[in-house]
Amino acid sequence: MSASNFYVVTPTGKLIHLPTIEEAQRAARKGGYIWLDYLKPTKDDLLPLIELFGLHPLAIEDCLDDEQIPKIEDYPTHAFILFNRIIYQENSQAISELDIFIGDKFLITVSQHGLMQRTLMRDVERFIDLDIKNCRQGPAFLAHALLDHVVDEMFGVIEKLEDEVGLAEDVILSDIDHFSPARLLDLRRDLTALRKSLFHEREILIKICRYDSNFIPEKAILLFRDIYDHLAKFFELTETDREIIASLMEMYLSMLNNEMAKAANDTNATVRRLTLITTIFMPLSLLAGIGGMSEWTMMTGPENWRLSYPFFLAAMLVIGILNYVLLRRMERSDKKKDL
Repeated sequence: MSASNFYVVTPTGKLIHLPTIEEAQRAARKGGYIWLDYLKPTKDDLLPLIELFGLHPLAIEDCLDDEQIPKIEDYPTHAFILFNRIIYQENSQAISELDIFIGDKFLITVSQHGLMQRTLMRDVERFIDLDIKNCRQGPAFLAHALLDHVVDEMFGVIEKLEDEVGLAEDVILSDIDHFSPARLLDLRRDLTALRKSLFHEREILIKICRYDSNFIPEKAILLFRDIYDHLAKFFELTETDREIIASLMEMYLSMLNNEMAKAANDTNATVRRLTLITTIFMPLSLLAGIGGMSEWTMMTGPENWRLSYPFFLAAMLVIGILNYVLLRRMERSDKKKDL
């Protein structure tokens, strides 16, 4: 559902809400400038602005397309800035566009995400009051205040992502069995999307700071340079976090390989012990089979069974001990050769 708010920013910096665009235009003739704010507008909501303020149709189409990358374009009657707003809630990152039209006597903002826009509008009057000296000077100064607030929100997103990266590292080191590598992939995807946004937004500020836009006065450039500094810092932080995630993935795979190697070694040791036992008892099983068929009785005579069977059991014991000693010597010899 679309919604819109129409304001006039007076020469004293007061923000006045008006019900219609026509009333806002009449009020702006006495001084100040218009700010039109649209939330989830339809094409029919924005098309009248082409005639009223000379907005370019291509810029209107960009406002209705969620797949655009951040950019700045200068048209004869206005500058068009497409910026991203980013929030991070419940281990999920959301990106939405904030479109800004800057003219000589008007500022138009368009947002497609209701939650983000409500959050922004709750803070509008507060940060205009804090920056009243600048905002009353013109639409470019109010645009700076809005963009500065949006960029400041990104710092909170980066902090939460860094906390998630730190938590992932702790889990890998303390309880690798309950760690899910999918979480690292999700964090890497979020950081990649954030990095992409920051890269293009930094390019926007570079163009503004080198005076490429006719609708951002020179005295406002210093304010936009401060935003550029923040974006450059955030871009470096995302690069660092992406490198940390790559290192964590390598560490996870290395520790997982160690766990698998340890399990394989334990299995090999068990197999060796079973093989030793089997090798020792193989000749004993043969002798037990022969004795079980009463061969000793037949060879020595039934009357000598008291002598033949103890001798038979003693022989089995001696053979077992000899097998064990022989196998242990062979193992020690093999270990010396490996060293």
